[in-house]
Formats: sequence, structure tokens, C-alpha cells
Amino acid sequence: MNLSIHRLMRAACLTGALWLAGCTTYVQTQVTAFSDWTGSDATRTYAFARADEQQNSIEQKTYETLVASELSKYAFKEAPQASAHYRVALAYSVRGDLVTVRRPVYYDPWPWYGYYGRPFWGPWGGFGPYGPWGPTGYVDQSYPVYIHALQIRMTDRATGREVYKVTAVNSSEDASLYRAMPYLARSALADFPLGNGTVRTVTLPVDKNGGIGNETAASLDSTASGAAPAPATAPKTAE
Repeated sequence: MNLSIHRLMRAACLTGALWLAGCTTYVQTQVTAFSDWTGSDATRTYAFARADEQQNSIEQKTYETLVASELSKYAFKEAPQASAHYRVALAYSVRGDLVTVRRPVYYDPWPWYGYYGRPFWGPWGGFGPYGPWGPTGYVDQSYPVYIHALQIRMTDRATGREVYKVTAVNSSEDASLYRAMPYLARSALADFPLGNGTVRTVTLPVDKNGGIGNETAASLDSTASGAAPAPATAPKTAE
């Protein structure tokens, strides 16, 4: 994996999980694009380029189907290798990491006492966290997070010139790359073609079945070429 993808994955890791239970949830994906795009609708034919280990992979074919569906929204048509104008290569990965969160610890010297003289340490016992003493210390809690990444690279078949490269990264508590891939593919190709050096966060809703909702994708935190990437933020939940 190259350094740029590694940095993006680290940024996504720091945001924590992107899938939460209840209400309406949004998955946020950080997208970075580099573009030298000059193509027209008349030349939008492509074929997928596969590395040796991808040649007979069912997983590869599954992800190609998702990307093909997104490309079709922009008048791209899949064609035989010998006649396609562009070659489209996919690279993808998932890896685990740990996120550490520092949380306050509260101590109340005057707890309430319940039945039989036993102390009661309920959420408001002796003022609890809202008492006048405040936190007495902090404890670090770590939990696992999985960073999913997809890179789509388009080259001119005749010349080998790279014309478009986009990387999408998000994170969640779910290790499954398969479940993350629809969000990665749609976020990566949303508003194709993006300008060279575009960095932004794409927000997609999750429906009640765990798939992408029908709401329009929202793009946040767009930055110009040369600006530092903004990490994807935690999901928004609408009651």
C-alpha cells in the first residue's frame, strides 16, 4: 500500500466507528481525487484491468460489478479489452487498528445509601458526575476499528497515461470489506470527474436494511489541491 493511502487510513481510524444503531445513520467517507480528465461521452468505453491474483477472484468480480454500476451513471460502457478506450484498475484493502479514547473518572465521597445501608452509586448518587468535585482522573479505553479503502485508477489504454485516480476511505467496527464496498464505490465516483487534488467527505445514508438509502449524497469539507486532507467525521444520527 502506498504512503498516501496509509495516511488516509490513519485519518479515518481516528474518527471511530461509522455505523451506529438506531434512527437514521449516515456513513461518511473521505475521498481524494487526482485528475487529468479530458474524455467525452463518445470515448467512455472501458475494460477492467486485473492483477495476476485478481484474475479468477470472485471477490474482484463482485467489486467490479459495484464500480461498473456507478460508472454507468456517467455514460461509461464496458467493452472488450482490445477496443476499450480506458482501463480501470481496482485496489482495495481492510485492516484493523485500535482507537483509544480518554474518559473522565468520577469519585463521590458522599454516596447515597440504599436499603440495608448499602451504598447506591446510581447515575446521580451523591451528585455523581455533576457533583462539585468534577473528575478525579482519566482512564484510557481502547476498542477495535476497521479501516476500509478502495482506489480506482483509470488509464488511457492506447498510451498508458493515467487520467483519473480516486481513493475512498472509511472506518467502522465491522471488519467486512464487502459491506463497506457499496459506500466506498459510490463515494469515490460521486460527481465524477472531480478536480485535480480534490479532498472531501461524502455522506451517504444507511437504510433500515443496512444498505445505502435513497437520499442524495452530501459532500462535506471539500478542499483545494495542496490542502491537508480533512479526516472523515463521525456519523450523524437524525431522530
